[in-house]
Amino acid sequence: MPLHKIKEFTPENEYDTYAQYPAMENIPKFKMPEDVSDPSVITDLILDELLLDGNARQNLATFCQTYADPYIRKIMDACIDKNMIDKDEYPQTAEIESRCVHMLAALWNSLASSTTIGCSTTGSSEAAMLGGLALKWRWRKKRQAAGKPSDKPNLITGPVQICWHKFARYFDVELREIPMEHNRLLMSPEEVIKRVDENTIGVVPTFGVTFTLQYEDVEAVCQALDQYEKETGLDIPVHVDAASGGFIAPFIQPDLLWNFRLPRVKSINASGHKFGLSPLGVGWVVWREESDLPEELIFNVNYLGGELPTFALNFSRPGGQIIAQYYNLLRNGKKGYARIQQACLEHGIYIAREVEKTGLFDILYDGSSAIPGAAWMLKKEAAPGFNLYDLSDRMRMRGWQIASYTLPANCQDMVIQRVLIRHGFSRDSAELFIADLHRCIDYFRKNPACHGLPNEQKGGFHHG
Repeated sequence: MPLHKIKEFTPENEYDTYAQYPAMENIPKFKMPEDVSDPSVITDLILDELLLDGNARQNLATFCQTYADPYIRKIMDACIDKNMIDKDEYPQTAEIESRCVHMLAALWNSLASSTTIGCSTTGSSEAAMLGGLALKWRWRKKRQAAGKPSDKPNLITGPVQICWHKFARYFDVELREIPMEHNRLLMSPEEVIKRVDENTIGVVPTFGVTFTLQYEDVEAVCQALDQYEKETGLDIPVHVDAASGGFIAPFIQPDLLWNFRLPRVKSINASGHKFGLSPLGVGWVVWREESDLPEELIFNVNYLGGELPTFALNFSRPGGQIIAQYYNLLRNGKKGYARIQQACLEHGIYIAREVEKTGLFDILYDGSSAIPGAAWMLKKEAAPGFNLYDLSDRMRMRGWQIASYTLPANCQDMVIQRVLIRHGFSRDSAELFIADLHRCIDYFRKNPACHGLPNEQKGGFHHG
């Protein structure tokens, strides 16, 4: 057969993928091709490129779920064409979203769980912003009713991830972020009270801090604000950013007071695609009572077939993740979630103990009391021949992705390493991780890294 025929498009797939166009040439990267191609060939070429990505199951840096059972995949396939926002066309998907909201309201101890309001979002960042907007609108309405200025709102947080910085900038709110100190890495009631005033729209404790995996003490913050109200008359509401902890604490730390059992907590956001076990693309926000969401934030649209309320920031979005969330709630129940999260917690405790046994690290978080995982720093006196960034790079050669980073303001001399344990991780995986960690440490003993980084990054601050 003449070779020139290899470049001809053959719908019958007569040629091997790698012996026909476009595999015989560079595939387009900046302009669309002029002609069609065999879908099986394009699929193979794209899948080949994706081989260069890391193995998601070995990604211990992310909070997001990387495991899905076959039934979730079946649900996602059935829902690939469902637009969540079109509640008139897909009323049962809308009904399932509503069921999830009420189930989560009940899980978080809302006294009005069957009537309160909430919604799904594309993730907990969007959900957090909705919670923040409700705080701002309620504060502004109260100020205007009292004839007071409402042009200088502020929000109190501890060390937070980027979504709250975005909220403050996008919606013109002063963010009073409590900085970390070497002897205090979380929000404290004392630091909150130092910053609140009549322009404070709310306080946001983080129930699962990104940097250290620990819970901020929501109960203590609420008690401090209760006392502040008695002294000043100012009623400061609380929104809990429970992106991770909202799907952990109810099942394995049920005695913690952090949710709607505290009257000052008006809203909670959580991420379904983190410890909610759902595929990427779903978060949740729930208000304590319907009156806690200002009606001005609800829009009604009629161009999708019916008069429909909407109050998410995004409009069109996929429905499959919401149905998958409902599947997880039904399939696992409280006992199933408890078993899964407890298993993850124990794997994190195991890793923390084994890391400590090396004698090179100070354990910052031992995995026992908050989010499943562990965090550590190099001992101040350690001279292992590597810094934590070197160790992360070396572990990546075995497929492991672990986070190494400096802490935020006032603690930027502290370099820590962190692993997160999620559903789909076994004790065998934990043992393999530790074995590879020892292998990398041994490598650096024989081949010390020498790159002239500043002293504080060679070791890390000693946290006593």
